[in-house]
This record gives sequence, structure tokens and C-alpha cells, in this order.
Amino acid sequence: MAISIENALHRGVAAHKAGKLKEAERHYRAILKSQPLHPDANHNLGLIAVAFNKVDAAIPLFKNAIEANSKIEQYWISYINALVKLKKLNAAKQAIKTAKKNGVNAKKLDALLLNSEVNTDIKIPSQAQLNRLLECYQKGHFDEAEKLALSITQEFPKHPFSWKVLGAILKQTGRVLESLTPSQKAVELSPQDAEIHNNLATTLNELKQLEKAEASFRQAIALKPNYVEAHNNLGGTLLELEELDKAEGHFRKAINLRPDYAEAHNSLGLTLKELGRLGEAEASYRKAISLKPDFAKAYNNLGVILAELGRLDEAEVSYKKAISLKPDFAEIYSNLGVSLKEQGRLNEARENYNQTLMLKPDYAVAHRHLSLLKTYDAYDEQFLKMQELYDDKDMSEEELCHINFGLAKAYEDLGEYEKAFAHYIAGNALRKKLLNYDISQDEELFKQIKTTYPQIAHTSLELDISSQKITPIFIVGMPRSGTTLVEQIISSHSEVTGAGELPFATQFGAPIVRGFSEANDASILQFRNKYLEKLKSVSAGNLIVTDKMPQNFRFIGLLSAAFPEAKIIHIKRNPAAVCWANFKQYFTSKGISYSNDIYDILRYHELYQNLMTFWEIKLSNRIYTLDYEQLTVNPEKETRQLIKSLDLEWDEKCLSPQNNSRIIKTASSLQVRKKIYRGSSEQWKKYQQYLNGAFDSLLHQ
Repeated sequence: MAISIENALHRGVAAHKAGKLKEAERHYRAILKSQPLHPDANHNLGLIAVAFNKVDAAIPLFKNAIEANSKIEQYWISYINALVKLKKLNAAKQAIKTAKKNGVNAKKLDALLLNSEVNTDIKIPSQAQLNRLLECYQKGHFDEAEKLALSITQEFPKHPFSWKVLGAILKQTGRVLESLTPSQKAVELSPQDAEIHNNLATTLNELKQLEKAEASFRQAIALKPNYVEAHNNLGGTLLELEELDKAEGHFRKAINLRPDYAEAHNSLGLTLKELGRLGEAEASYRKAISLKPDFAKAYNNLGVILAELGRLDEAEVSYKKAISLKPDFAEIYSNLGVSLKEQGRLNEARENYNQTLMLKPDYAVAHRHLSLLKTYDAYDEQFLKMQELYDDKDMSEEELCHINFGLAKAYEDLGEYEKAFAHYIAGNALRKKLLNYDISQDEELFKQIKTTYPQIAHTSLELDISSQKITPIFIVGMPRSGTTLVEQIISSHSEVTGAGELPFATQFGAPIVRGFSEANDASILQFRNKYLEKLKSVSAGNLIVTDKMPQNFRFIGLLSAAFPEAKIIHIKRNPAAVCWANFKQYFTSKGISYSNDIYDILRYHELYQNLMTFWEIKLSNRIYTLDYEQLTVNPEKETRQLIKSLDLEWDEKCLSPQNNSRIIKTASSLQVRKKIYRGSSEQWKKYQQYLNGAFDSLLHQ
């Protein structure tokens, strides 16, 4: 019986929130047949009675709720509000005294009474008017509902429910900004109504007024601590604010309150993904799907996680399931396009990006992705559409950022380098603003790395290297320096798996190199074991695995201490070529934020060179340096020397990295599917005249 009551309550609350009051009433009354003093059922039924202007009928229901649990603040507030509506002020004052004795917030109750004494003569609309308004809203007759809501708010300007419904109508019809005023008015008139605060917060969230939205959600929860939807919604706002730990807490609270809340499981998955806990994120999405089998968004999000985990076949299945459930969901086609591109299935990727843009012509991310898979002429329809979107004042800064990168690529294809440069400048400026990056963040990091290294260097792990079953090869350097090509060469060897850019060194090692965790034998051994455990999961059965996260160059000291058996390959490339390639690339990773400003790039490159000099002095015997330009000029000689340095037998396939069919998730996925070629390091010179000498200092390095 307890389970059926819980389910009935969930259904009742869901119907109540959706404005389906008659349906909610049926569920609440069914509960009271089995459990007459059920507090929430009594209280919520009382709220419905008030909504239908049957305030007298609400009084005994509120009393039942209070009798069952006199410590719940909202029960008292609803009861006192009902007494006030009936102009029973003496009874309301007595109820306030009793509520205070039960520990209810005194300030809230006093404010409630003050408000009530001022507004006891407020007129309210008839039940027939409210019924008609709700009926039109629930049936989706929004034009008629809006007219009724406007009429009621004009005749009864202090009736909060009418303002609340008007705000909901405007939001449902896409006029989110217009819905803000009636939502604020509803809060002003009924400050103790948790649902009204939640509604205002969702509007603020859609308008990207995130701090205000957070405050309103928190107010809703303060009024109703177990308000499941408000916890879930607050988690979503905190996720956008990148308060990930707090977001996780509220999603888990929502799930604890309602374990079958599929949307909260899906949102928790999004948060865990941002926290780098991909396995847990996958589990959350699968739970959401098990609870709601037609949940297209969860299938899409699951596809994203599976793709990040390198399980692209499974990702494709998940994306296609999402498409079958929601064929007009533009984002899915774009995500599937990314997955197909990583597999080298470029024609299929283009088809999916085009499908995205057919469904949603202003989908900026897809425009940027598609721009990388085609060569433009001046009459290209997509090029013309990007120009139109660039001039659209309704585009957000994030959308404009993507459009700028797409236009830069198009103008580059057309040989209009001045325009391309202008769009690279604009796109990067927006990206830097959105990421709120300052180069001092990285300057502090590099300082910490050098400060902590002496402690790391003094460790002496006693390891039986011969017993190790898996060995990493670290390929490091500046991003866009050729690390992907080198990994493609090495992983062409039959004994090697190319695992791509792995986050594990940063995930487990950053606290040590930054001095947040003590560097000693125990902590470094723990780092080693955690890393190897993760490495094994992506090894595909081989005992040698490459990790080509370029920025692991920052952790060479720790990697040398933790993995005495590992090989470290450092890729050097023409500094001007590297810096320009960083600037023109849109990086999804927030860890490469320096790339959005030419002078930040130059400073970062200086930090990189300085640190590599430091490592070469301290650990010259551990680092094999490979010159990218020499590799493109004399590929066979350099490749043979590289493979020899890794203590591997020669494998002829290493000379044909373009034939390596492994998945490539980096920005270089298109280039490395071609034969090794010269000249890429000269591309920056097309823009040299627009750089105003910024790269002059690099030409002599």
C-alpha cells in the first residue's frame, strides 16, 4: 500500500505542477481514502480548493496536514493564507502564534500577516473565469487563454494565480522575455508560493540571467525543501554556472526524493561528464533511458559519452535510436556527424551536418563543423547563410563565435585572407570572453610545476618493471605541433594501440604537480596505479599504448618519476606555425584557453619553451625530441629512428600512417588521413601582413 500511495502522490504532484488540477485532485483523494491524515495529500488538496476559490473547504484539509506534521512551514503558511482570504484575521494571528511555538520561521509569518492586513479586501475572479482560463491553457488554446489571462489581470490585478498563468502562456508561445514581468508580478503578490518562485526562476534561466535564476530557485526550495523540480532546475542552473559539485548535489537530492525522475538522472549525467567521470555519466544516462525508454535527449547524451570513450559503433547506435524517437532533433545529426568524421567517414558526416542545417538553419555549431569538410566558392548557399547569421542581432555570443570560425574558413578557401583574419580575431575574442580566461592562470600553473618538482624528483619507487603488463608512450608538445601524426605513425605498429588524448595524467596528477597534494612515494605510486588502470581500459589488448595529450609536457617530471619504463616523445615544430595553428583552431577543451588571443599564445609558447628547457636540463636522458619539419622532409629516416628509440622491432606499416584506420578525435583528424606532406608550416605566412609583426620574435627561434 505504501508504494501505491507514493506513486499516487508523484502522479498527483506532476499533474498539479502541469496545471491539471482535476487530475491531481483525483490522485490526492485516492490517497486520503487509504490514509485520511496523509499530510501532503491534505495540503495539496487544500491548495487546489483555494485555486478553485473554495477556501472554506481548504481549511480542514490544511488542519489535517498540520495535525499530521506541525513542523512543516508551508502547511502553516497555506493555512494562514486561507484564513486571511476568509478575513479571519484573529484566527490567523492565533495560528501564527501556534506556528511559532512549533519552530516555524517567525519573520516569514509576521511578514505574511502584515501583507494580509493590508490586502484583506482584495477581489478575486470567479471560479468560472478561472476554470475557463485553465481549460484553454491545458488544451493549448493559447490565443484565447492569453486574452482571458489579460482580462483577469486587468480586472483583478492583485490575483497572483492569473499572473502566473499569463507568464506560463507567454513562455509557452516563445515570448520568454515578455513572460518575465507577469512572473515577477506573481512573486510580488504571492511571495510564499514556492511554485511561483520556481516558475520565475525557469524564465530567468532561459534568459541567461543565471545568478538571479539561482536565487529564485533557492527561494523556492527554502519555502518547500523537498521541492523535487526546483532541486533539478537549480542543478541545471548551477551546471551552466559551472558550479559542478553543487549541481551534482541538487541532482542527487532530486533523485533521492524521486528515484524514478528520468530527467534528473539525465541532468546528473551531464554534470558527471563535465567532471570527467565518464563511466558514471554513462550509467546515469542508461538509468534515465530505463525509466523513460522514449527519452531521445538521453540517447543523444549517451551517444556523446560513448563517442568520448572511443566506442563509436555503440555511439552511432545510440544516436540513431535518438533520431528514430525524435527525427526533428537537429543536435543529434550534428553529434553523429562528429562521430562519423572521427572515423574518416567524411561523406556521411557532411550529410548529417547538412541534415542538421535543414532542420535548424541557424545551428551555429553545425555550420562550423561543416566548414571544415568542404571547400567554398562565393556562391555556396551555406556560406551565404553564415553571412546572414553573422548580421543577425538575435544570435548569442556563443553562436556568433561558431559562425565567425566558419566564415574564417570560408574566406580562407576563397583566398580573402584579410576577411578570414578578421573573423578569426572576432571568433577568438568571443571565445576568450565566454571562457573568462586570463594568461595569469597558466603563469601560476607553470610556476607551481617548477616549485613542486624537487619533491617529486626525490621519490624512489621500488617497482618490478618486468612484471608490468602495460607500458605507456607519452607524446607531448604544443597543441597542433604534429602529435596526432606521430601517434598515427607509432600506432600503425602491430604491437601498439593509439589511445589518443587521454585526460588521466591531468585528472590524477594535477593535484601533485600543483602542490595541492603532497609529493611522496605513496602519492606518486597511487597516481601510477590509477593511470595504468585507466590505460588498460583503452589498450585494445596491446601491451604498449600511446597517450598523445600534448599538454602532458607540463607533467614530464611526474611522468618520469611514476613511469620509469615509459617513453616520452617531444614534438617540436616551427614556432610561428604552431602559434598560428593554435589561433585558427576552435578548441572545445577549456584547458587550451590561451589559444584565443595572439599575445596569450605567444606568452604561453614562451612558458612552454622555458619549461621544456627546464626538463631537458633535469631529464635529458628521458626525452626523445622529434622535429616535425624534419619528419615531413625525410619521413622514412625520422620514422625509423623514432621506432628504434621506442625499442620496437621495425614495422613497415609505420611508413604509411594514412592507412591507419583507427579513430582520431583531434583537430588533425583530416590532415593525418593524407600522406605525410610538406608545407603546412608555411600556411601562417598568408596572414603575416595582418599580424603587425607579432610573430617576428618567433622567426629566429
